[in-house]
Amino acid sequence: MGLARAVCMVYGPIAAFLVELFPTRIRYTSMSLPYHLGNGWFGGFLPLIATAVTASAWAKATFGDGAIYAGLIYPIAVCVLTVVVGGLFVKETREHRIDEEGSPGTPCGGGGR
Repeated sequence: MGLARAVCMVYGPIAAFLVELFPTRIRYTSMSLPYHLGNGWFGGFLPLIATAVTASAWAKATFGDGAIYAGLIYPIAVCVLTVVVGGLFVKETREHRIDEEGSPGTPCGGGGR
């Protein structure tokens, strides 16, 4: 039950955040493509990469034979990279008009039609 609440706390605000990030004309493609590719690649390969890291000779030499949590290096690294990239490149969308494509301040540029 606790894990379900944690997942809801993450995925609930993501929908509102992604809607505000892109103008209406390109919103569906701009949200769907990176979201599904990211989930497919990073989430789909997670068990394989985590198992490979845990079973690797490097993990056993670095952390010892009982290092069953060495596979967590991959998801932690992805999370850290996401925080760094998001902190540097994602801008505040509070003052942006999300219903008009050509409005000044939209992430895809300004100018009229």
